[in-house]
Amino acid sequence: MAWILVTPALLILAYLFQAWSKKKFERRLPPGPKSIPVLGHLHLIGKNPHQDMQKLAEEHGPVMYLRFGFVRNIIVSSPQAAKQFLKNYDLNFVNRPPHEAAKYISYDQRNLSFGSYGPYWRNMRKLCTLELLSSTKINSFKSMRKEEIRFLVDRIENAAREHDTVDLSDLVGSLSADVSCRMIFGKKYEDNEIDERGFKVVIQEGMQLAALPNLGNFFPYLSLLDLQGLTKRMKAVAKVYDKFLQKILDEHDVLKEPGQTKDFVDTMLDIMKSGVAEFEFDRTHIKAVLLDMLAAGVDTAATTVDWTMAELLRNPQVMRKVQNELAQVVGMDRMVDESDLTSLEYLDMVIKEVFRLHPVAPLLIPHRSIEDCEIDGFFIPKNSTVMVNIYAIGRDPKVWTDAEKFVPERFVGSHIDLLGRDFELIPFGSGRRGCPGIQLGLIMVRLVVAQLVHCFDWTLPDGMKPSEIDMSEEFGLVVTRASHLKANPSCRLQLN
Repeated sequence: MAWILVTPALLILAYLFQAWSKKKFERRLPPGPKSIPVLGHLHLIGKNPHQDMQKLAEEHGPVMYLRFGFVRNIIVSSPQAAKQFLKNYDLNFVNRPPHEAAKYISYDQRNLSFGSYGPYWRNMRKLCTLELLSSTKINSFKSMRKEEIRFLVDRIENAAREHDTVDLSDLVGSLSADVSCRMIFGKKYEDNEIDERGFKVVIQEGMQLAALPNLGNFFPYLSLLDLQGLTKRMKAVAKVYDKFLQKILDEHDVLKEPGQTKDFVDTMLDIMKSGVAEFEFDRTHIKAVLLDMLAAGVDTAATTVDWTMAELLRNPQVMRKVQNELAQVVGMDRMVDESDLTSLEYLDMVIKEVFRLHPVAPLLIPHRSIEDCEIDGFFIPKNSTVMVNIYAIGRDPKVWTDAEKFVPERFVGSHIDLLGRDFELIPFGSGRRGCPGIQLGLIMVRLVVAQLVHCFDWTLPDGMKPSEIDMSEEFGLVVTRASHLKANPSCRLQLN
C-alpha cells in the first residue's frame, strides 16, 4: 500500500520539475505539439511510436521536441538533421540514456548497444570490431554458413516435393538462431536448453521488454514501485539468460583441439585470461557482450529477410527480375555462393529498398546529449534523449519519389549505400554508435534471400492474392511483421 501514498508526491514533484524545465528551456527548444501536465506528450504515442512520430514531424518539423514524463526527447526526421546529430556533432550525442531493461538484462548496461560512452565502451567496441567482427573472423565461418543454409534449402525442397506450405518466418528465424549460436557459442542449442519456453521465445521476450513503454524510464523515481510489473519480468528473464551464459562459459573452460575454429566465446575468454585487455574485463563483461551479439544476430537478419520475401511475393515482377539476374550471374546448375554476392546488383537494390521501407530498428537506439548545444538554431539541453526516426526519413516524399511504393529501380545509378555515410538511408546507424556488425548482417541477408529466390519459385497458399499479404508491424526493439509469412515452394534447381 506504500505506493498509494508515495505516487501522488512523486507526481507533484514531476509537475514542479516540468514547470521549472519549461520555464528554463521553452523559448529555445525545437517546436513540438502541446503537452499536458506530468505526462508531457506520452498520450500522443501509441503502439507504433515511429509511425506516430512521423505524423507529428510532418506538422512540427524535422527537429521536434517531445517530453515523456521527466525525459526531454529530440526527434530527428530528415537526412540533413540526422547528419547534424550523428556526424557533425557526433561526439556530443555518442552517449546512451539510462534504460531499465538494459540495466537488469544487460548487466547494468555493460553491453555495446546500451553501454555508456567512455573508456570501457571504446575499448570493448575496438575489441569486438577487431577480434569478433573482422573480415577474417567472419570469413572463418563461411563454410558453416553454407552448411546451415543447405540444411534450410533441403527442408524447403522436401516440402516442395510434398506440395506443402512452409512457414518462411519460422524457418528463417531458426536458421538465423542456428548460425548465430554456432558463430558465438560454437554449437547449436535445442529450444529447451535455455528455458522450457524455448530458445527464440526467451530471446524475443527480452527484446520486447527492452522496447515496452516503461514508466521507470520516464519517471525514474517510480521504477522502485514497479507499477507495471516489468521489473519483475526483467529480473526473471535476466536470471534465465545468466544461467544459460554461465553454462556456456563453463563448457568453454576446456582446451580446444588443435586447428579447431575458435568461436566468439573462445576468443573472449582467451583475451580475459591473457590479461592483455587494457580495461576491466571479466566474465560479467563477456556475458553482456555475448548477449548483445546473440540478440542482434538472431532477430535483425531474420526480420529483414522476412520483410524482403514478403515484398517480393507482393511484387512478382521484382521477384522475376531477381531470379533472372541470379540465372545470369550464378547459372541454373548450382546454389549461390558468397563470392557471387558482389555481382548481384539488382538484388542489392532490392535489399536497399527493403531497408528504406522496413528498417528493423526504425528509431535506431536512442542517443543522449553530453552537453548543451545548438543545432539549426535550436537549443538541445544536456541529457536530452535523441531519437533518429529512420522510418520517417525512408518515407519522406521530399527525399524519395513515390516514397510509399516498393521500387528497387530507384537505386539505379545512385551513390547511396548502407554504410552510414548517406543519411537518406542509415538502417545500421552512423558515426561512433553505428552497428559494428553491418558486414556480417548484410552477408546473411543477401545470401539467404538469394538462395531462397534462386532455388525455388514461390506462390501464395489458398489462392491468396499478393495484395492480401499482411504487412502490419509488431513494434519492439526489432520491428517484425505482425503475422508469419507462409508460401508454397517449387524447385527451380536440381540440387541432388
